[in-house]
Amino acid sequence: MAIDTDTALSRNARVVELDIEGMTCASCVGRVERKLGKLEGVQASVNLPLESAQVTVSGDISNQQLIDVVHAAGYSATLHQPEPEHDDDGHHDVPASTLKPRLITAALLTVPIFIISMIPAAQFPHWGWAAAVLSVPVVTWSAWPFHRAAAINARHFSSTMDTLVSIGVAAAFLFSAYVLVSNPMATAHTGMPMTAHALYFEVAAVVTTFLLLGRYLEANAKHRSGEALKALLNLGAKDASVLRDGVEVKIPAGQLAAGDTFVVRPGEKIATDGVVADGNSAVNTSLITGESLPVDVSPGDTVTGATINTSGRLHVRATRVGSDTTLAQMAKLVSQAQSGKAPIARLADRISAVFVPIVLAIAVLTFGLWLLAAAPALEPGEVQAAFTAAVAVLVIACPCALGLATPTALLTGTGRGAQLGILIKGPQILEDTRSVDTIVLDKTGTVTSGELSVTDVVPLGSLSAEQVLHLAGSVENASEHPIAQAIATAARGSDHSEVRLSEVSDFHSASGGGVRGTVDKHTVVAGRAGWLVENGIELTAEHENVLRKQQDAGATAIWVAVDGQVAGIISLKDTVKEGSAAAVARLKELGLRPILLTGDNSAVAAQVAAAVGIAAEDVMAEVLPEGKVDAVKKLQAEGRTVAMAGDGVNDAPALAQADLGIAMGSGTDVAIEAADLTVMGNDLGKVAESIELSRRTLGTIKTNLFWAFFYNAIGTSNELTAQHTSPLPERDYRFCCTSQQAGHKEPISFRTPLDC
Repeated sequence: MAIDTDTALSRNARVVELDIEGMTCASCVGRVERKLGKLEGVQASVNLPLESAQVTVSGDISNQQLIDVVHAAGYSATLHQPEPEHDDDGHHDVPASTLKPRLITAALLTVPIFIISMIPAAQFPHWGWAAAVLSVPVVTWSAWPFHRAAAINARHFSSTMDTLVSIGVAAAFLFSAYVLVSNPMATAHTGMPMTAHALYFEVAAVVTTFLLLGRYLEANAKHRSGEALKALLNLGAKDASVLRDGVEVKIPAGQLAAGDTFVVRPGEKIATDGVVADGNSAVNTSLITGESLPVDVSPGDTVTGATINTSGRLHVRATRVGSDTTLAQMAKLVSQAQSGKAPIARLADRISAVFVPIVLAIAVLTFGLWLLAAAPALEPGEVQAAFTAAVAVLVIACPCALGLATPTALLTGTGRGAQLGILIKGPQILEDTRSVDTIVLDKTGTVTSGELSVTDVVPLGSLSAEQVLHLAGSVENASEHPIAQAIATAARGSDHSEVRLSEVSDFHSASGGGVRGTVDKHTVVAGRAGWLVENGIELTAEHENVLRKQQDAGATAIWVAVDGQVAGIISLKDTVKEGSAAAVARLKELGLRPILLTGDNSAVAAQVAAAVGIAAEDVMAEVLPEGKVDAVKKLQAEGRTVAMAGDGVNDAPALAQADLGIAMGSGTDVAIEAADLTVMGNDLGKVAESIELSRRTLGTIKTNLFWAFFYNAIGTSNELTAQHTSPLPERDYRFCCTSQQAGHKEPISFRTPLDC
């Protein structure tokens, strides 16, 4: 249920986050939303996987009133409390951990119950009593989550799959106990086939065990959503070196205050958002902006917390701290996107909302018609026969197959996916893949390698391209700047042999400008145009034209001058991954419209799009993290179902906002946790493969559900009509007596249990 925009933006509106316990299916979500929505000025969006609600209140409703309404609906609610920064207590695994002992107990007891009930050779005199005793803990303590959910729904005149499970398990056990008590000799003999007795203890136990297994597997996957926010916040720096009266004092980053000046050395993370007060450096902002190139900063430039200082020493004055930082705002975006995404209701729950009342009606109808057919000479055996038929309807209709259809197919699909390097978070994700028609691809690290490499060397003097690259690489090798290292790597060649580079002397580096040094008795200057001019090297209009052509082609161009004369231009690009073009073509074959989304400049984005086969009108460049979320929202507003593939922290909010988030496993933990699907490695082709696998797994689930409902429907209808052809008491007790009297070759029919 979407939050009304006008309400959310009204002047007095506030947003309250609630943690809700006790929800088990989509009908629970709908009930809580309806109850909260009845309060004046309240709109609620309830998230089942996160077990939370985001409530927008524009009136005078208090937080306690919201909690009381949820309690009245049958669930417990508390105000959401942010988790401690270093909380590693496994809070999100609590529901799964509570189900685990119930599952283990049920499994250990169900095995012997099943063996003695179904295998005649394993039976012993009065084995029914042993089955009854063993099944008591299974149908009470182990099955308690189903009974509790059924009771909550019954209070509100509603029903779900839990209702049918609870009634079926209880009816099977209670009826079996009644038969055993009323006829103590029912299992006095050994070797009785299944048709020779009317005990259903093994049915109650097996149904409970298998459905608990499905619930446990579901809970394990459901309670991992909060890890995205933990991973995002953990990216920030833990400590900061603050200047106090000119002396560095190390303090926790969380204690920084606006106005504090702190020191950032090369290789360190910037502790919080701020402005450079002193120093020059290049800052790697790829985690935040997605830019593959480090950004040169100098006094007066703004820097963002969690980005990495790659070269020079910086003094930064903090401007935003705590919840106001860019990183904290990104965490908030992820949280809002996840909470606002209502999970797709499972097909079994949707159909069972109608199926359960019908089954209950059929059971009552069966009991009534059976008694009506036996009237007016109604004997005790006829009442028991009618009750047997009604219980048989409930047992046949008990949705064991419905509960297993999703988790078993999901286990198979995810198991195969793991072999292929594809991780699927849960069954609701599979439904999303069915309707996706647009896929947004992050450029850096997804379509491209995310690493700079030399793509072209243009000589502009008497030296050859190889000589220009060798001299430039030799002097750049003394610098730690990423661009310098990319040039040095190209100069060393594919074998990365250091002996191919010459020694450099009189080396000098200017952050944000370039480098200068003496190589093989030649003075070599490499860097930006301003650095060359500063070193007395003149650039002509012809030189500028060559530079412009390289930049228009989407390259980062570096000047190289030797002995005071321009020697050439070295171009570097973030290269397109091998296989990206084939992957885009494959996505198109799946009926998806690929869109390239990046924080990089338009020229680079256009070139990458052309290289992989994405139309020019489907390119969105120079987009900030919050802009990526807006881009996804815009596509969704156009009626499109959007998938998003990315690998960086800057992609995490958009991954969470998208209908289907796909993270590249080579990227950050934040992106992986925020996504619905994760493909290991950096192969874009895996993205298409993951969608195909998800759709095939969904098809298997649909098939399983169809046959489960078909079986239940046919079995129930057959049981309803069985009374017209073969009275149940005569059939059951006929076999019972035949098994006791082995000397009879033909079955002996008896009208009542007393006759038998």
